[in-house]
Amino acid sequence: MRELASGVHMLSGLPPNGINVYLVDDVLIDAATRQAERRITRQLRGRTVRAHALTHAHPDHQGSSHAICERLGIPLWCGRDDVAVMESGMVENPKAPGWLNAAQRRWWTGPAHPVDRALSEGDEVAGFEVLDTPGHSPGHVAFWRESDRVLILGDVLNNMHVFTGLPGLHEPPAIFTPDPARNRASARRLAALRPELVCFGHGAPLRDPDRLSRFVAALPA
Repeated sequence: MRELASGVHMLSGLPPNGINVYLVDDVLIDAATRQAERRITRQLRGRTVRAHALTHAHPDHQGSSHAICERLGIPLWCGRDDVAVMESGMVENPKAPGWLNAAQRRWWTGPAHPVDRALSEGDEVAGFEVLDTPGHSPGHVAFWRESDRVLILGDVLNNMHVFTGLPGLHEPPAIFTPDPARNRASARRLAALRPELVCFGHGAPLRDPDRLSRFVAALPA
């Protein structure tokens, strides 16, 4: 686990930066796949964790949520429009081919879990402001701390190619994104904040607001 900014820690994983999990003060942000429970709990040992929040309810972010919340006895929070899928466990992507959904159900997807707090625009989580950033999922949220311009943006953008693992800014694949146009609008909103540190769901942290702005400006309308 390494500290990226005051109180913001990125948990280690293999491959590095592949599926990212963050500890922000005492709130765990995202929980990778169902296979990640042991590596997450090992790194949280000895630390106080009072809640678990999701950027969005996709299998590579909610996979260990149920196990972590049960093991630590902590509440689960997620975006209001992702509550239903998190609580039902029906997190399949309607745009993805059937074989891919089946593979995710077998290896990645976590069980349903009750949501204790539905997050909405303007809520506060561990000193970060919740921003509604739909598109990649209906209830996708990002977390923004204006004091030092730190942004945790989930999968609004990726800083690696999720199929090849090669570094670089990308939109999330269309097969995983129900509304790409709406997701681009969310990306434009976040780039306009001029974050000094961007923490992604997939890919290494970015400390270059100009690069982020150039990439987002080149996206299709």
